[in-house]
Amino acid sequence: MRSVAILCLLLSLAAGVAHAKPRSLPLANVYHPGTKLDDYWVSEKLDGVRAYWDGEKLWSRGGHVYQAPAWFTRDFPTDPLDGELWMGRGRFAELSGIVRTVRPDDTEWRQVAFHVFDLPAPEVPFFRRYKTLRQLVRNSESRYLRLVEQHPISGHQALVDELDRVVTNGGEGLMLKRRASLYREGRSDDLLKVKTFQDAEAVVVGHIEGQGKYQGLLGSLLVELPDGRRFRIGTGFSDEERANPPTPGQQITFKHHGYTATGLPRFASFLRVREDEPHAIPTQ
Repeated sequence: MRSVAILCLLLSLAAGVAHAKPRSLPLANVYHPGTKLDDYWVSEKLDGVRAYWDGEKLWSRGGHVYQAPAWFTRDFPTDPLDGELWMGRGRFAELSGIVRTVRPDDTEWRQVAFHVFDLPAPEVPFFRRYKTLRQLVRNSESRYLRLVEQHPISGHQALVDELDRVVTNGGEGLMLKRRASLYREGRSDDLLKVKTFQDAEAVVVGHIEGQGKYQGLLGSLLVELPDGRRFRIGTGFSDEERANPPTPGQQITFKHHGYTATGLPRFASFLRVREDEPHAIPTQ
């Protein structure tokens, strides 16, 4: 038994896997018309992977260390930073595979940048935090550290116009940040998602085999909502995801367009495995 324990320890050290308590970060609610937009700044919602820089390491929301190459973070400031690892619009699946590997590939990581949108300073209002954040990025010599540009929005129609522009060009949506808000953990209206659809999370319960061209592959996922109700999701999967679907117990994010009369998501479609799910894939 002792030899097995030692072997497990050595494997963990060799892989460089680290885990800590999940990070308590600010999370977004959903925007609704009627929100007083004079109080907010707007930015593009990046379809990346949330990351927290503690001055030494990049952490996932779930408390896992991203094994970024040393050169990637070498010129990051020692101040904590909140942001997204991102490669560009429509490249989430590719990005996820890169940042979750135990042994980072230098060539692949050179396509990634850390786009920061907040500075964890709990007692400072956002407009002041953002000014400091801009200066930190400007002073850094890192080509892998970027600032997410945020600016005032004049009203609901201007917001809709900007959303249409971003989505037309392949973006996911927008984010609204209350300019006077403090840095607080959990969901609140200090941070709002603006999308053409809604999204939610569920736990995979089982697989249902496909028919016809999907014979032998995933036809749909049986998933469970936090309230215990179950339903199927059969769209939104790539051929690769149908051949290697999320496993039972994993949390996924799906999109939907409101709710049915019974309260189940309408027109649910798979988006991705939840971004902070542990995923340790050694590379050669």
